[in-house]
Parts: sequence; structure tokens; C-alpha cells
Amino acid sequence: MTTEFRKHIQHALTQREVQANTKNVVNRLRNHRRAALSDQADWQRLRRQSTAIRTHAVDKLPQLLELLEDKLTQNGIRVHWAETTEQANQIVLTIMQQHNASFVIKGKSMVSEEMGLNHYLKAHGIECLESDLGELIIQLANEQPSHIIVPALHKNRKQIARLFHTYFPATPYTEDINALAQSARHFLRHKFATAPVGLTGVNFMVAETGTLCLVENEGNGRMCSSVPPVHIAVSGIEKVVEHLSDVPPLLRMLTRSATGQSITTYFNMISSPRKPDEKDGPLEVHLVLLDNGRSRIYNDLELRDTLNCIRCGACMNHCPIYKHIGGHAYQTVIPGPIGTILEPQKSGLNLYGELTQVSTLCGACREVCPVSIPIPKIINRLRWEYIRQSACNIPGAGSGKKKTEAIVWKIWAWSCVHPVVYNRIGRTITNMRSLIGRILKKISAWTAVRSTPKLTKTTLHERLKALKIEDK
Repeated sequence: MTTEFRKHIQHALTQREVQANTKNVVNRLRNHRRAALSDQADWQRLRRQSTAIRTHAVDKLPQLLELLEDKLTQNGIRVHWAETTEQANQIVLTIMQQHNASFVIKGKSMVSEEMGLNHYLKAHGIECLESDLGELIIQLANEQPSHIIVPALHKNRKQIARLFHTYFPATPYTEDINALAQSARHFLRHKFATAPVGLTGVNFMVAETGTLCLVENEGNGRMCSSVPPVHIAVSGIEKVVEHLSDVPPLLRMLTRSATGQSITTYFNMISSPRKPDEKDGPLEVHLVLLDNGRSRIYNDLELRDTLNCIRCGACMNHCPIYKHIGGHAYQTVIPGPIGTILEPQKSGLNLYGELTQVSTLCGACREVCPVSIPIPKIINRLRWEYIRQSACNIPGAGSGKKKTEAIVWKIWAWSCVHPVVYNRIGRTITNMRSLIGRILKKISAWTAVRSTPKLTKTTLHERLKALKIEDK
């Protein structure tokens, strides 16, 4: 683990207020989820159904994307393909420039975070304003989201009250949650009405009907997608499902796993721009489909399950590592267990391979995942690829390999098939146990936070011989 990454973790462990805020929210989300999924038989049935739907959709990804494009185009929605985040950003910028737009209001979108869209547009003179309350808080604080469902979960109401009072000095200082929400609503209302372009993410894309589905609680997604004359939706290519009938079970799992709700306040289905006989809705709808390494993940049968994720955040809420260090320590767009397997595959093991070490492999993430992603298994695979330069298609494979360690393990493997050498090494280690113990204590990251194991005075063979047990 590099010094820089270790510094992020060590810093996170000293942020007592952040830790308390994070634990408070994830514990509450866990309790809500547990209550919503109290019927275990129904949960397991729905889980099997949702897993089958997502596995089927991802396995047919190329065909479904072609069908999706055809249906969307027939419906009047313009489809744009982006292989990289740079291309996706350029597509959005071009649409903005075609309408002489200098302002875009945004609904919640983790893909836009992946693209770094806000900073990109700002560099080109275009103002971006987040309308989701959590994302607005993060934007005002100039931070990244700490969670994919509750982006500002690391902040408490006092911190938010101070932040709002700084940016909205005309509003009286208050720590009342409802009053804070109302002040944000009052500020955003005019922005919705005057924005020339609205941008949102997408939760599900239905290939059968050419429908974009958007799940939300606050109504900002609906405002962004229906009030401005132009609506741009951005999505990863993996969000597609085949049939409209696939959506209800996935929606049930998403809402219950994410926040413990039976249903969210709003479920938006966008199938076309405004029609001639309609009085509201955007005049243009654009969909930007982002690859950014997803096709590469698709091509590896063992890693393909990563794309099944429906972004519920349950794995984060149940991860002991995330609970202690929070989302910012990961230094990734998506933190927690799903980020641990997704980010290295998208951006390269050379950049994020160390994330695979930040896991206890306890399996809690696998147990709560609504679509049964084998996260611990994939973490182990990525750990292997991180230190082994193989023929896999993951960027940065082998970047974590250390020559000294490789030599030591080769010697160890060789000695294990040569009994005489192995026994002599064992005897030498036993005789030098005090010195070796002190060396391990100084150089091992493992013993830096744990008691150094004590080497025994006798070998196993000697103990067996003393007990008069023959070595057979």
C-alpha cells in the first residue's frame, strides 16, 4: 500500500465527526433495509429473479444495446455513443453549444461524476448546478460524494446549516432539517424554470420499448427532465434490461436495498420528447451511453458479474471498512465494495489496484447484494491480477508485483518440494526465532497493528517425534 493511499486512510480514521456521521446514517439505512426485507422467503425469491434478469441482460448486452438504440431513435430520442469520459463530455458540451446554453441544471447522476462533467463544463464557461439536495450540499462544499445513494451522509445538520448560511446569507441561520430543505427548494425553483438544459442519470433503460427509467425521492429528476426545453440523460451501457416487465422486480429490490422504502416518491418513465399534442416536457431528449471500460469488463466471463450492479449501495452500508473510513478515503467516484471491484477494472490496476487490499473478505457485501454479485471472489481475482502479469485484459495487471517478494515466494515454493532444504530452513528459522521476530515487527505492515506471532522452539517433526508419533 503506497504512502499516499495510507495517508488517506489514516486521515479518515482521525475524522471522528465524519466517522460518527457515517456510522449513524449507514446503521439507519441497514435497519430500514432489514425491516423492509423481513420476509426472507420473499427476499430470496425476488433476489433470484433480479439476479436472473440482470445476468440475462448483461449476457445479451451487445444485442440489447442495438435494440435500445433502434427503439429510442424511433421514439425521437437522440442516442450518442461515448467510448471514453472525454468523448462523453465533448458530446454534452456540443449539445450545450448547439443551443447557446451557458447553464445546465442537473439531477443526481453518478455517471456524470465519473465523467467529471461539472469541472469540464465549468472550464468551458458553462455553469452546472446540482439539484439533488445531497449533491447540492457536496457541490457547495466543493467535495466528492461520499456514498452513491446518500452523497452527503458524512455531514450532520449543524455542518449543513453553517454551509447554507455561508452561501445563502439572506436566509436566517437554522438547524431545522425541514427549513434547510425548504431554503434549498426556494433557491432551486427559479433555476428549474430558467435552465435551458436539464441533465439526469438513468436507473434502467428498457430495450423493448425504448424507455428511460429514473428513480428518485425529491422530484428534482422530474423537474430536470421535463421543465427545460432540452433533456440530456447520461448512463453507463450496462443499465439496459430487455423487457419492461423486468423493471418492477428490480425497482422493488433497489428501493428496499437502498433506503428500505417500498417505493420511491417518483418513478419517471421517459420514452420521447414532447409530442405536438402535449403541453409540457422537453423538445429534445438526448441519451449519452458511456462505455469507459465496461466492454472490457463484459469480455471477461468471471468479471462480467460486476456489471450486474443496480447501484443500491447496500454493500457499502454493510461493509466494516467503509463504515470506519467513509467514502472519501477511497479517492474514487464509487467507493465501498462495489467501487473496489469496479474502479480498478475501469481505470486500471496500476491506479486503483490497492483498493483490493482494503477488504476483510468477510462476505457481508455478497450476502446483502440484491443481484448476488460475488464481490469477494472478484476481489480475490483482482488481487491475483494486481501482482501477476498475465494475459488478462485488465489495464495495469502486474503493476503491484514486487521483485523481492516474487523471489522470496519462488524460493519458498522450491523449498517445499525439496524436503531436505525445507527442514534445514525450518531449523534455521527456529534457531533464529528471536531475531526473525524482531525483524518482522519492524518491516511488516501486518505486525504494525497486530501482535507479532511467536515462533515455536521446536519444529512439528520434533514435537511428533517427542510424542512418539511416527512420520508416515
